[in-house]
Amino acid sequence: MCAHNPGTEFDLSWISNIQVNQPAVLRRAEQIQARRTVKKEWQAAWLLKAVTFIDLTTLSGDDTSSNIQRLCYKAKYPIREDLLKALNMHDKGITTAAVCVYPARVCDAVKALKAAGCNIPVASVATGFPAGQTHLKTRLEEIRLAVEDGATEIDVVINRTLVLTGQWEALYDEIRQFRKACGEAHLKTILATGELGCLTDVYKASMIAMMAGSDFIKTSTGKEAVNATFPVAIVMLRAIRDFFWETGNKVGFKPAGGIRTAKDSLAWLSLIKEELGNEWLKPELFRIGASSLLSDIERQIYHQVTGRYAAYHDLPMS
Repeated sequence: MCAHNPGTEFDLSWISNIQVNQPAVLRRAEQIQARRTVKKEWQAAWLLKAVTFIDLTTLSGDDTSSNIQRLCYKAKYPIREDLLKALNMHDKGITTAAVCVYPARVCDAVKALKAAGCNIPVASVATGFPAGQTHLKTRLEEIRLAVEDGATEIDVVINRTLVLTGQWEALYDEIRQFRKACGEAHLKTILATGELGCLTDVYKASMIAMMAGSDFIKTSTGKEAVNATFPVAIVMLRAIRDFFWETGNKVGFKPAGGIRTAKDSLAWLSLIKEELGNEWLKPELFRIGASSLLSDIERQIYHQVTGRYAAYHDLPMS
């Protein structure tokens, strides 16, 4: 991870006159989606790069220590070794960027990764995920407990009410408290953009989250009706760029929810490269929150190597 974003003092003037040009944003999003993807060995290279950005995630009510263990094993060995050998990539140490779980499963993940002999970070959702509608004291305690159990990244959810009612200073103060509760852990702030109403408020919430010290801003919990979309991402990425120009501090970006295919992942990498440049194309500043994406990437790698698509049993997922 990069150094923490120290944030800034609350300054309403940064967002008071902001108005997002929605038609222009939608045109830009259409350009990204219509573009042809890379092919052949270049596609394989980009897909392997995409693997290193994945926060491999399970956030189910029936999570157990055994499926967390399988998830962690898959995080360490995301692509079958014989496929990596065929691409001469078996010795490059390719793993996912992190494992993301509920707070109660952090201990299981830390234990499994330690047993596997790897130092992949454990990320924990917190603060009343996914709705964020529990008492602030409870949300802060949830962060502290997850950090005590070994989580080094905390994915918090904001109180959407504060955005919808324009309580920007209250939102700033709340995220500052999240930042303090995280201690040395990195703070990834989920905006739940599908519930914020408009793109202008997405920009404002992004900027407030960064002012308050978020190390990443994240589109969605994956539980909303609308999750990661390109128009929302463009607005958030422009906010990240504006914040960097204003402060010199780099903040990461994490789309999550609905990113399921290898083709999707290539479009997201392309967007990051074009909007923020190669500096952001590293796990310290870009993540993809996903549970099923890795399966499709591995299928595409299998096809690249063998010339045929894998049967279900050829590539068992965690």
